[in-house]
Amino acid sequence: MTRIELAKRGIVTDEVKVVALSENISPERLASDIAEGLTVVPRNSNHEVKPIGIGRGLRTKVNVNIGTSKDKVSLDDERGKLDILVKYGADAVMDLSTGGPIKELRRLLLKRSPLSVGTVPIYEAAIRAAETYGTIAKMTPDDIFGVIEEHALEGVDFATVHCGLTRKGVERLKDEGRILDIVSRGGSFLLEWMIYNDKENPLFEYYDRLLEIAKKYDLTLSLGDGLRPGCLEDATDRSQIEELLTIGELRDRALESGVQAIIEGPGHVPLNQIELNIKIQKEICKGAPFYVLGPLVTDIAMGYDHIAAAIGGAIAGAAGADFLCYVTPAEHIRLPNIEDVKEGLIASKIAAHVADIAKGVPGSIELDRKMARYRKNLDWDGQISLSLDPDRVRKWRAEVPPAEREVCSMCGEFCAITIVEKALKKRR
Repeated sequence: MTRIELAKRGIVTDEVKVVALSENISPERLASDIAEGLTVVPRNSNHEVKPIGIGRGLRTKVNVNIGTSKDKVSLDDERGKLDILVKYGADAVMDLSTGGPIKELRRLLLKRSPLSVGTVPIYEAAIRAAETYGTIAKMTPDDIFGVIEEHALEGVDFATVHCGLTRKGVERLKDEGRILDIVSRGGSFLLEWMIYNDKENPLFEYYDRLLEIAKKYDLTLSLGDGLRPGCLEDATDRSQIEELLTIGELRDRALESGVQAIIEGPGHVPLNQIELNIKIQKEICKGAPFYVLGPLVTDIAMGYDHIAAAIGGAIAGAAGADFLCYVTPAEHIRLPNIEDVKEGLIASKIAAHVADIAKGVPGSIELDRKMARYRKNLDWDGQISLSLDPDRVRKWRAEVPPAEREVCSMCGEFCAITIVEKALKKRR
């Protein structure tokens, strides 16, 4: 039985107990939320990995994308990225490889990663089709589902599938007048296939086949947004909402089949539309876990898109998003390197933590209270231990050491904390 089927029967598994303990909630409540599709535990039955929960009332989780391209193939670099994202506290990792030894990298991640691993199978299916037939357009439905099952069999925990992109949606897109029609790579592959073959999206037409594969391996489906907005001007338009309506229906079918599902969301969204987007998704998809890329709140932050995404992610998380996909400083420019991965992850973790404080997630604000006490006591070891990047704090403090050990070199002897503490002691 799948997790949903077990939960619907009222069975509280050891896995549910482990996740509940880490989230400071009751196992019974967590099992109930899994049964209702409000929370997922993305772990393939063929993959031994520490389980995490994504969904209602839980800590906002952060995913990190890594992977190779034809322009940059280095398994050593990807190993380094994995080590960094584990060190700095990512909750999940996705392999988005489109070049080089794709299978080898995926198997490497599945073997080495202590985190849930996700993939986008349509990437590999399209690349194989291009190599075999000379064009993505000649890819067959069997090619697509064959790759999906291969990923699931090997232990992939969650997979992005662009099932909501339909022929009707493509026609809507033609009339929409978007600046950037489709920026989703998977969505673009499927759009090319649909137009060339004059057929429906196989992932939509044969959705039951997809559910059978997912159920067999307890694979969590991340229902991808092929029509997500790629710029602020295109945000919250009819194409985006129409696809979301379709995804909501597919989510219901997944739940009925005992398959866990996450809903993917935008994208590029103006600050004042983020909360609206979250509320629309939660309403249409009946509270299913929401997974957002950023969202980026401006289109002109090239080189600093991790900051634009962190701003959007904090607001989205506070409004109810459950899963943030990081964005690196290299977004829109090049394949990220190890330092980009670190910077993007930490920015996204800040956003997730800020959101958890706003949502009142148990244990979140306590960390900030603890940090405040460490600062009050000028406890530098304590402050460093609570920081998201202890190595950087230590390094920067050592670069310009203060004359007085207890303070920092910004204020030195004029540290406000020490001045006030001394003055209050005299008054006492």
